[in-house]
Amino acid sequence: MTEERTVGQLVADATQNISEIVRAEVALAKAELAVSAKNGALAGGMFGVAGYLGFLASILLAISAAYGLVAAGLRPWLAFLLLAVALLLLAAVLALIGRSRISRIGPPVRAIRSTKETLASVKPGGTPER
Repeated sequence: MTEERTVGQLVADATQNISEIVRAEVALAKAELAVSAKNGALAGGMFGVAGYLGFLASILLAISAAYGLVAAGLRPWLAFLLLAVALLLLAAVLALIGRSRISRIGPPVRAIRSTKETLASVKPGGTPER
């Protein structure tokens, strides 16, 4: 004859099984995140090296442009000065554009409203604000 298990034993077994499943899922998530973090770090390093090499190339291109102006007949000091002024003007324009973009940044209005509505609906006797 098979032994009948009580409701308490079934609940205890179910709780233990759920606990084991949750632990296994957490372990799987940790393993996946470790691989993702490693790939992300490697990609970030590669982007950093690419940015550094691009920076060095832009310096060489600027020097080449200045020497191109010298070859066109300008004195070397004037060619380098004109290039420096052009780069400073470009930097100023980009800074102004960046400043105007930053001024458009505001708080996350929809997320704040949604959070307030959720909190109000969870409170006893609360109704969502609109």
